Amino acid sequence: MLTTTSSSSSVPQDNAVSFTATRRFYDDANFPKGFRRCGDFTQKEAELLEAHGVAMQALAAGSLLPRTSDEQRFVEVIKGLQAATSPLEKLWIKYTTLALGRPFYAVVGTNLVRPSEADAYLDVLDSDIADEDEEPKAEEKA
Repeated sequence: MLTTTSSSSSVPQDNAVSFTATRRFYDDANFPKGFRRCGDFTQKEAELLEAHGVAMQALAAGSLLPRTSDEQRFVEVIKGLQAATSPLEKLWIKYTTLALGRPFYAVVGTNLVRPSEADAYLDVLDSDIADEDEEPKAEEKA
């Protein structure tokens, strides 16, 4: 007969209800292959993100109020008031960093230029072309 006994651990008891969600977390927009197959997360990280990501996203957005001390600390870490120490805090920071700042890979030989940078780049090119046109004329006069 199997019996279960409660053992003392270093994990606080209120962790049992921390970061609970009723559904799995997916981000098809940024990780269309899923967290497990994208190559950015370990299998353990992918499991944690899928299991607790909905709760972490709601806490980070402010649509869910913290119920435990761990969730309160998570909110403070997200706001930048404390440094990330727990695996879930570090995982959420990793996820948001990758989701917001995923690099764009283009065809070989092309460069990605943002529209704001493109205007500045074109202005520099225009001024360089204008300078090249003027320099030969100055040498011809001399």
